[in-house]
Amino acid sequence: MPTSETTDSEGSPRDAETTTDASTADASAAGAAAPENDDAEKAARRSDRRAVAAIAGVLLLVTGGLVGYGLLDSGDEPEKPAVPTAAVTYEVLGSGTADISYLGEGEAAEAGRADVAQGASLPWRKTVRVPLGKQPIVNIILGAKGGQATCKLAVGGKHVQLSTATGAYGRATCSSELSAPEGAGTTPGGEH
Repeated sequence: MPTSETTDSEGSPRDAETTTDASTADASAAGAAAPENDDAEKAARRSDRRAVAAIAGVLLLVTGGLVGYGLLDSGDEPEKPAVPTAAVTYEVLGSGTADISYLGEGEAAEAGRADVAQGASLPWRKTVRVPLGKQPIVNIILGAKGGQATCKLAVGGKHVQLSTATGAYGRATCSSELSAPEGAGTTPGGEH
C-alpha cells in the first residue's frame, strides 16, 4: 500500500496509513463514547423530570394545605351564631278592628323593625321569639269609629305590662326590656 507523508498536529511527519488508522481509532473511540453520552443525557432527563414532579407535588400539597386551613377564600359565608331569644306574647283585647305594630322575630326583629297587622280583628294574639337585648313592643291604633282596646305584653309567660286605648284614633303602647345575654345560661322563656 502506498504511503504518503503527512504531519501531525505537532508538525512531525507521519504515514497517511498511520493517520488513517488513527482516524479510524478516533472514530471508533467516539462511537464508543456516544452510547455513554446518551446514557448520561437520559439520566439527566430523568433527573429533570423527577425534579419537576417533586416541585409539582410540593405545590399541590401547599395549595391543599391552604385550602384545608381556610386561608384561601372558598366563597362560603360563615354561619351566624344563634341569637338567644325570649318568648314574648302580644295580646290586644277589645272588639272591632285596630292597626297593630309589634317587634316580631327573625332578621326584622334583629334589625329592630316592626311587623304590622293593619285592620286586625280583635281580640288578637301573637307569640314570637324576640332576640335578647331588643325591646319587645306592641302599639295599637284605633280607627275613626273609636272604641276601646287593651294591649297586654307577657315575657316568658309572665305579664309585664297592660295599656288601654279609647276613643277615635286612640293609641296605646306596651313594652318591656329584655336584657342582653350575659354568657351561657337560660334566657327568659326557658331557652338556652
